[in-house]
Amino acid sequence: MSGTDEQRSPSELIDATIAALGDWRGDTLARVRGLIHEAEPDVVETAKWRKPSNPDGVPVWELGGIICTGETYRDKVKFTFARGAALDDPTGIFNASLTAGTRRAIDLHQGDELDEEGFKRLIAVAVAHNAGRR
Repeated sequence: MSGTDEQRSPSELIDATIAALGDWRGDTLARVRGLIHEAEPDVVETAKWRKPSNPDGVPVWELGGIICTGETYRDKVKFTFARGAALDDPTGIFNASLTAGTRRAIDLHQGDELDEEGFKRLIAVAVAHNAGRR
């Protein structure tokens, strides 16, 4: 990676997050990141909420607004959809934040399988929802 923290692009910051994890969480974040790009090639990567305890920030994928964030915890990787409560989820991919008023999330623990086609459909629905809000 080149440049100082201030000069790195959001994609480079996400790369750094993945590399720093160096375990199944980094692999999961990288795999789901790829699915997001497959589902929506025009997605914009950003890194938000940078602070001393998290200098690379939280990976965020946007198009017409936030689609989802990818946060890592000791025991899971959480993909939170900013407007998930308004999205149709016919395959039941959301498994967290189910009672939240606006957001819905997908928690992936080590060894969990993700319905990749269902996830990509969910990304497409989130993008369409953002486009309809403009």
